[in-house]
Amino acid sequence: MSYGKVIIVCAPSGAGKSTIVKYLLKTFRSLSFSVSVTTREIRSNEVNGKDYYFLTKEKFKKLINQEKLIEWQEVYHGDFKGTLKSEVESLILKKRNIIFDVDVQGGISLKKYFNNLGLSIFIDVSDINILKERLEIRGTDSSKAIKERIFKAREEIKLKNNFDCIVLNDDLNNALNKLKITVNNFLNI
Repeated sequence: MSYGKVIIVCAPSGAGKSTIVKYLLKTFRSLSFSVSVTTREIRSNEVNGKDYYFLTKEKFKKLINQEKLIEWQEVYHGDFKGTLKSEVESLILKKRNIIFDVDVQGGISLKKYFNNLGLSIFIDVSDINILKERLEIRGTDSSKAIKERIFKAREEIKLKNNFDCIVLNDDLNNALNKLKITVNNFLNI
């Protein structure tokens, strides 16, 4: 198996992206997770340096000015996320394949950056109301934030054809089975 390949997993909030990334990390031992940087508040179930590197806006903007990010986006008003060049370089030096859990715009940027070394995957749902329901059950966002996420999800879904693979996640087991085959084929080429 080769190394230096990247799996880019993107989805609107609530589509199951983090669950899928965790499954792929367990299934494919050659994959390492690229920890993104963000300016949003840390959630109670998150760990700094494992889920994200949580930074102030000032530190994030300094990374932009120093060109230390492969890509970055203002995902929601005042909420920045990005991919550190140093994180990716470190994983490649360790002869790893890399998996990203990023927003849709970040995924499109990463695919352009990595080109054929990257497999971009869009996790979709058949109905926007499923996303709303999942976000409400997750319980980490205010009703205002959920409305903002659903509005953004409508826009992100319009971009799904920019991805190499679209996986419907209305049934998690079916989605995981499809992804296992797709990722295995890509990593073993």
